[in-house]
Amino acid sequence: MNVWRQACGWLCVLWFIGTSAALAFDAKDRHVVVICVDGLPAYLLNDPSVPLPAIRGLAKAGLQAQGMVPANPSVTWPNHTSMTTGVWPDRHGVLFNGVLERPGPGLPVAVNPRKDKAELMFAPTLYDVMHEHGFSTAAINWPCTRNCATLDDNFPDVPESLDHTTPRLIEELQQAGALAGDYANFNKGSALVRDVVWTEAACRIIRHRKPNLLYLHLLNVDGTHHKYGPETPAGNTAVAYADTFVGEVLEAIDEAGIREQTTVFIVSDHGFMAIPKTLQPNVLLRQAGLLTVEGSKVTTARVHAVPEGGIAMVYLTRPETRDKDLSQVIQLFRDQEGIAEVLLPDQFAKYGLPQPADYPQMADMVLAAKDGYGFSGAATGEDFVVKSEGTLGTHGFLSNNERMLATFVASGKGVRQGEPLGIVENIDLAPTIAKLFGVTMESAAGKVLELE
Repeated sequence: MNVWRQACGWLCVLWFIGTSAALAFDAKDRHVVVICVDGLPAYLLNDPSVPLPAIRGLAKAGLQAQGMVPANPSVTWPNHTSMTTGVWPDRHGVLFNGVLERPGPGLPVAVNPRKDKAELMFAPTLYDVMHEHGFSTAAINWPCTRNCATLDDNFPDVPESLDHTTPRLIEELQQAGALAGDYANFNKGSALVRDVVWTEAACRIIRHRKPNLLYLHLLNVDGTHHKYGPETPAGNTAVAYADTFVGEVLEAIDEAGIREQTTVFIVSDHGFMAIPKTLQPNVLLRQAGLLTVEGSKVTTARVHAVPEGGIAMVYLTRPETRDKDLSQVIQLFRDQEGIAEVLLPDQFAKYGLPQPADYPQMADMVLAAKDGYGFSGAATGEDFVVKSEGTLGTHGFLSNNERMLATFVASGKGVRQGEPLGIVENIDLAPTIAKLFGVTMESAAGKVLELE
């Protein structure tokens, strides 16, 4: 009897080891590709005037959300960071497309994009967690990844990006003719030209290295929507072109022989809105004697407004006059045309924003625009409200604005074919992907979406 019990015990142990090994092998054999089409609003996915065969094909075979709620501010770097960390900006620290720097009392603030990942955020990302568990990772044109040690291949979204790109990837792109030896075609190219290079980079990595997790960020749609506005011939053409890049990535997945093991997510960082009118808060601040200019440059500022599309972040830079300046600025903006809300720190938490007392990059006040208005940083001229020129579309509005709803499509391994998901949040993406690999993101605040 003891021999029988001992034999049964060993069989159970061997079964457990074998099952664990099989599960581990299965996880390491899985692949996830996340493609973010910057500035692709959810409302365009169901617009029959926009041809999207690749994206709609994925949605038909899998799941599409009614929309995905972005982070505040609904701009590029904060939202890409929320998608990879599973937390809002009050917990990851990214509020701009860069780091907000305060040079000193009475001086204008500025956003510096030339920063490493470690200087930009203080929350762990999905690719950090995946790397720790031995999975392979890659990111192409993904924000807040400069000099990131947990990406096996990296082509970061940052100025002078090729100076911080994985050397082997540069060599491969040059050998393939996708990147000129002096980088001229990329450095001088439009967003569309760069999308071509970034897509080729992603496809080569998929074909040759089959990473477990790959992120790709396409930019041309955003730039076109800014210049011409969404739901325009130019905007719709840019969206259709982005769909062809998605198709190229799907072809690369097929050529790599990993389609059956791959889950594809098509997302965007924010929606978009047409803005016939532009608000210039720094003009009012200059007229009130709260900032000065030389030419078009702000040289001194007790109060300085930094535009982020549909909101403006307002900074009070002199502690000794802060209370007086705050009272004056509230009165200055509260009843102005185009201003929907003047938000103070006691309202920040409900929008996922940190407190300025705890985080120096955070503004002391936030101006929220009404629909059809966007903010500019200009401080010259005499008018607070002007006709929009050069920028006919923007984002950055508070995330409860339905025009800011972003795209979410999931398709492939582990995803059922079914009814739309309804509204999801972009902080749900990271923990949902983690579950596909059998990994838990302990720090994530988002929920795991039921895809199967």
